[in-house]
Amino acid sequence: MTFGALHHLEIWVTDLDRAEQSLGWLLTELGYREFDRWPEGVSYAMGATYLVLESGPDVSGSHDRRRAGVNHLAFHGGRPEEVERLAYKAHQRGWTLMFADRHPHAGGAGHYAAYLENADGFEVELVADTH
Repeated sequence: MTFGALHHLEIWVTDLDRAEQSLGWLLTELGYREFDRWPEGVSYAMGATYLVLESGPDVSGSHDRRRAGVNHLAFHGGRPEEVERLAYKAHQRGWTLMFADRHPHAGGAGHYAAYLENADGFEVELVADTH
C-alpha cells in the first residue's frame, strides 16, 4: 500500500436503492467493482481503494453539497470523448449536467470536465485527460 493514499470513503445516503442506481452505476462505469454488501450498505473497490454507500438509522437529514463537508467527488474520466460518453449515459440515468452553459470548461479554459448532479444532490466531476 502507498503511505498516505486514500483507503476508503464512506458516503451516507438517505435511500440506498436510489444511491445504487445513480452513484453505484457510475462507479461501475468508471471501473469499480462491487466489493461487499450488507443490509444497510454496499462498497465498490478499485485497487486498494473503496467507496461505501450506506444508509441506516444513524443517517439523518438530506445531503447538501453547499454545507461544510465534502462538496463533490472528482474522478479521472479518460479522454474527452470518454467523458462525453459517460456524461451522456449519466443523463439517460437521471443525472443532470451542471454548468451546462460553460460545459466542458466550467472549471476554466484549460480544464475539460463534466460536472454531474444526481437526484439527491451529489456532485461528481469527470475530469478528462487532455495531455
